[in-house]
Amino acid sequence: MELAYIPSPSRGVLYLGPIPLRGYAFCIIIGVFVAVWLGNKRWIARGGRTGTVADIAVWAVPFGLVGGRLYHVITDYELYFSKGRDWVDAFKVWEGGLGIWGAIALGALGAWIGARRRGIPMPAYADAVAPGIAFAQAIGRWGNWFNQELYGRETHVPWALHITSSEGGRVPGYYHPTFLYESLWCVGVGFLVIWADRRFKLGHGRAFALYVAAYCVGRGWIEYMRVDDAHHILGLRLNDWTALLVFLLAVTYMVVSSRMRPGREPVVEPGAEVSGAEEDAQPQAAGSPESQESPESADTQEPQEPQEAQESSKDEAGSAKKS
Repeated sequence: MELAYIPSPSRGVLYLGPIPLRGYAFCIIIGVFVAVWLGNKRWIARGGRTGTVADIAVWAVPFGLVGGRLYHVITDYELYFSKGRDWVDAFKVWEGGLGIWGAIALGALGAWIGARRRGIPMPAYADAVAPGIAFAQAIGRWGNWFNQELYGRETHVPWALHITSSEGGRVPGYYHPTFLYESLWCVGVGFLVIWADRRFKLGHGRAFALYVAAYCVGRGWIEYMRVDDAHHILGLRLNDWTALLVFLLAVTYMVVSSRMRPGREPVVEPGAEVSGAEEDAQPQAAGSPESQESPESADTQEPQEPQEAQESSKDEAGSAKKS
């Protein structure tokens, strides 16, 4: 018997009267709120308007949930469509099974639709919400703890995860808590993106690309530790290959983008009011009241002689020459 370990919850759902409160769904909801809250703060700091991140999240979150579920069902189709399985289980999201790759891909499509409707650049929005997505993943991984899933190889380390349920082919015992490893890694990724964004003024989607690349590095070694059933290609799990491919794409984008579009793009939302400082910085148009001389400046000019006095002095000078 292990002297120290991480216990698994006795059940993953609590009932508030007839309403079930599932730990998996609860973690996802908290993660979404954290991502929207932090994304809103970063968006406002870049010059955007409050509420924009939440408005676009209305599109991104449902698309992301559908994409995450589709990726899981497609890559683990035998869990739902093989002999003896019930295909209706494919719709039971609360039992676990959301692929981050599908969630990000389809969630990005939903965000793009929302950003176009608001008339704002998608790369700038992605940069603003990138660290919040990482923190949301860190919180969401604790949903796997409630479901006693996504653990690694057997181990005797003091932080081993004690699996007690035998449902779904589980073997009770002590395993590496890969859900915890990934949760901590995502927290580190979120802080890395915040630091790099402040230090290097990342723009044009590079903060988001950094989040993707950094996450893939951690997902690669964490995925290698997992023991749940998965498809293998050339000895590596499918998600390892996906992480490698996405990592290369993210790094390539960062390099190419930094050369083609250096710096950070300004964020100007359609219909946003121009601040007083910005108004003062605007050049005055020729002929505008501000471009005319003020009474004070006119008083500083030397007084000019009347037109008649000038003409009379010219006549006197001319007569003096004739004489």
